[in-house]
Amino acid sequence: MNGPASQDIRHRTLPLLLLAGDTVCVFAGLLVGYGLRYHTPLGSVFIEVTGARLRDYLPLLCLGTAFLLAAFAHLNLYDERLLLRRYQALNIILKGTAFWLFAYLGVSLVLKFNPPISRLFVVFACGGVLALLYAWRSLFYAFVASSKLRGRIQQRVALLGWTAEAQALVADIQQTAAHPFRLVGIVELPAEDQSRPPFSGALPLLGGFADLPALLERHEIDVLIAVRLDLPRADLARLVELCERSYVELKIIPSVFQIFVSGLRLQTFGRVPVLGVEDLAINKLFNRALKRGTDLFGAIVGLVLSAPVVALFAVLIKRESPAGPIFFRQSRVGAGHRAFTLYKLRSMTPDAAGQDDEQVSTGADDPRLLRVGRFMRRWNLDELPQFWNVLRGEMSLIGPRPERPRHVDRLAGTIPHYLPRHLVKPGMTGWAQVNGLRGGSALERRIQHDIYYIENWSFWLDLQILLLTLVRWRNSGE
Repeated sequence: MNGPASQDIRHRTLPLLLLAGDTVCVFAGLLVGYGLRYHTPLGSVFIEVTGARLRDYLPLLCLGTAFLLAAFAHLNLYDERLLLRRYQALNIILKGTAFWLFAYLGVSLVLKFNPPISRLFVVFACGGVLALLYAWRSLFYAFVASSKLRGRIQQRVALLGWTAEAQALVADIQQTAAHPFRLVGIVELPAEDQSRPPFSGALPLLGGFADLPALLERHEIDVLIAVRLDLPRADLARLVELCERSYVELKIIPSVFQIFVSGLRLQTFGRVPVLGVEDLAINKLFNRALKRGTDLFGAIVGLVLSAPVVALFAVLIKRESPAGPIFFRQSRVGAGHRAFTLYKLRSMTPDAAGQDDEQVSTGADDPRLLRVGRFMRRWNLDELPQFWNVLRGEMSLIGPRPERPRHVDRLAGTIPHYLPRHLVKPGMTGWAQVNGLRGGSALERRIQHDIYYIENWSFWLDLQILLLTLVRWRNSGE
């Protein structure tokens, strides 16, 4: 149960522990930057090393530590709700450290410090801070997720009503042992729709709506999620008042808006509030320009660095299968439902395209795969020519994976909310792929991750996906 001791651990003890650990890691990262700049050959790569004593640099290290921790605090890194949300916290750390990097560099240009701030030191320090914070946070989350502390900091959740959306929510929460929410049970609404899915033991039935005040207190509920709102107005008012009085968070599954919930905005027309979907962040002009600039830079660098690898595999492909072409071309559906030609290194026999079936992806044991093709697919090396698609503006570095036109037409009729993924350019890698949802995985789960990416896009999320792609490079594509 979440008694006063558990609340104190969640509200105060663990956030303070994270703050203390972050302080040590940030200061140590700045020390690493100082050491690399002034006491290793790396410091003289671009400029001549000038001496700087540690005791003279110590005030700058303390100032940099305080500044970065203040940025983290401003971005709500120490919010108790992030204790079990590892990737959200790491996203904030990336954002805060990047802001600190540019701000520190800017301050060093405007203000004169004694000793002067070395810009190379700032870059080295940024890398050291990120590496140490990642290691410390990973150890912290691994410990909390596998210890008894997990149950003491999870928020206890009850569902008000039962629908297909609630069933999907329960399945999503239960598949993650260290989820921030701990499901307690279901509170049955009056006159539940007989067409609702059966409880089937997914969660215990706590009681009825009339008993809600006692149930919230008895089961120490932190969050009440209403899955239906087709209640009489008086009952809705009573529900809101009850949650306020019991200090219980009331959340709602927006069944009217199945997707793009993050795009919902409340506006006032005259004196009437109206809720509707507006522009998503990924479609705003500045963000489109930022994403396109990143794609151009990444595509040029990718083409230059991958050219020797592509040339090597071109020779190996021709040696194993001389009859076919080196590059495989296939029509795919991109942004705005426009078709484009996708390029890959050929990994299958020349007649494979004519024998293709209705499968969305090719299995690892497909007999049509070349030996070199099987190796390329395992490490996604056949995808390298797609940097050309990115350069041409048909694809992005990050986005939903593109599908063939016939598969799009078929899947659009069978999978809810499939088509909105074509509001953005397809990508070489994406949020679904770095989360292990690849060609052979459940399509519904892949689409959910694609929609999440579109809804929650930010430059920092793209950066996070790129870093995770490098870490999980093996078979992170289709």
